[in-house]
Amino acid sequence: MHAQTVDSRLKFMKEKLLKDLHNAGITSPAVLQAIDQVPREAFVAAPFIKDSYENRALPIGEGQTISQPYVVALMTHAADIKPEHKVLEVGMGSGYQAAILCKIVRRLFTIERHEPLRQKAEKVLHNLGIYNFSCCTGDGSLGWANQAPFDRILVTAAAPKMPKSLAAQLKEGGIMVIPIGAQAEEQKLMRYTKQADGSLKEYCMGPVRFVPLVGAEGTKSR
Repeated sequence: MHAQTVDSRLKFMKEKLLKDLHNAGITSPAVLQAIDQVPREAFVAAPFIKDSYENRALPIGEGQTISQPYVVALMTHAADIKPEHKVLEVGMGSGYQAAILCKIVRRLFTIERHEPLRQKAEKVLHNLGIYNFSCCTGDGSLGWANQAPFDRILVTAAAPKMPKSLAAQLKEGGIMVIPIGAQAEEQKLMRYTKQADGSLKEYCMGPVRFVPLVGAEGTKSR
């Protein structure tokens, strides 16, 4: 397919996606603007570029996926992120969710378990002129203790139960959005708000399907 034809198709699909997201309840101007500004095609493998704005997950290697755009938008919208917030992302993956967050916040901290994915994502972000983030390779289920506490935490992989380390690193009044559920079970996207007494007020946003959060406080690696 001719490059100009591909570009025109992607532009049309992106416009349609933005309308679909708005109609599905993603009404935050900051979130929609960020999705409009970030080229999802930069984060997907060459064979899938034509599908960049389809509302579905796509493989990125290492057994991981880039989440469907609606889920990325929903998680970002539900977290109610403001520019001044200190945000932790667990599961850098392709870097697409990180790019969306970087368009909203001044500084993002993001962890990835797979070093090759982290390196690739960092390179893509830099190629897009996005530098307002710090990333590391590590066990995301344990969070990033020496940068805590965080106003917001977004977890892009499913934990069997709430990781205690992540809960401890959330500020009072802070919000965490995380899929909960083992791979063999139904997973639910949850939003937790930390109360003054340290407890978490929970809200279920519906069923989802994510790769497992592998780590000491997630799914144990085989």
